[in-house]
Amino acid sequence: MTGARDAGAGPAGGSRELVLRHLAGLPVDRLPAMPITMMFAARLAGVPYADYCRDATVLARAQGLVADTFGFDHVSCISDPTREASDLGATIQWFDDQPPAIDESDALLAEPRHLAALRPADPLGGGRMTDRIRAVELLRAGGGSTRIVEGWVEGPIAEGADLRGINTLMLDFYDDPGFVGELFDFATEGAMAFAGAQVDAGVDIVGIGDAAASLVGPSLYEEFVWPREKRLIDRIHGLGAKVRLHICGNMSRSVGAMARLGADIIDLDSLVPLEAARVAAGPDQVLLGNLNPVTELMGSTPEAITNRLAACHRAAGSRWIVGAGCEIPAATPRENVAALVAYARTSVGTA
Repeated sequence: MTGARDAGAGPAGGSRELVLRHLAGLPVDRLPAMPITMMFAARLAGVPYADYCRDATVLARAQGLVADTFGFDHVSCISDPTREASDLGATIQWFDDQPPAIDESDALLAEPRHLAALRPADPLGGGRMTDRIRAVELLRAGGGSTRIVEGWVEGPIAEGADLRGINTLMLDFYDDPGFVGELFDFATEGAMAFAGAQVDAGVDIVGIGDAAASLVGPSLYEEFVWPREKRLIDRIHGLGAKVRLHICGNMSRSVGAMARLGADIIDLDSLVPLEAARVAAGPDQVLLGNLNPVTELMGSTPEAITNRLAACHRAAGSRWIVGAGCEIPAATPRENVAALVAYARTSVGTA
């Protein structure tokens, strides 16, 4: 293949200003490209994924490489959902070349009464959260003046599931809703502290991953999850940073509620129809996505990707950022990623 830049990626200079202008509703001459890359970045850098997750210098180097190679408008500290839980004492399963996972057979909060004794983890206490903050510092120093630097925290239900176990938590909504509220409050306070430390380190945007929210339906989402997400988003905005909300799964029935949160970017999974999402979110909400990462990106062709992005663009309108519905898979052909960025570089994104 030709190099990513030859495929239309363009220079990285001005990316930060472009994204901030786009989020502010100001005219821009092209669309931003902000796909999630984790295992793809590690493979491009030739490093085991366990090293990417454990070592800020490895993550920062890989993110710089993938952004430079393809011309992304951001670099991100996202790696896995276990950092906060790990620092709280959860049992984590590690693998050589795939993301670490929570050991739900040994859930930290197997007994609800243990929540009362659990103390918030210090983001600067030297654990895995501190490693992410170090990655922020390295990314800011390595090109953060020209490119958006994105931090990441777990949302209330995602973190609650990591601490309690996803299956047990689903039963808790009916068996012990009071405990669920206390658990989500605890998770939200921790996320606010972690987000604040990342803002202090220099992020422009804090990503919030709240994947399990798509499993509970609109009523439980609005009763239990939405108020905590709102509190977290408002805190991040109060600190001066922007917010990208990413919820894996089909949130079609809750897009309107998500838009009321005030997040600067709503990052939609491929299961959500963009045309309907635009109607539900209103004309001013910035949407991101949402190609199916496997069938429409990894297993596709540059021409098909261009056509699919054009369809997304028509459905989402100008208040849109180019990306996939979730993480770009590690095995995605480079020319396919280049095609995604090329579309952004050649499409007018006037607000």
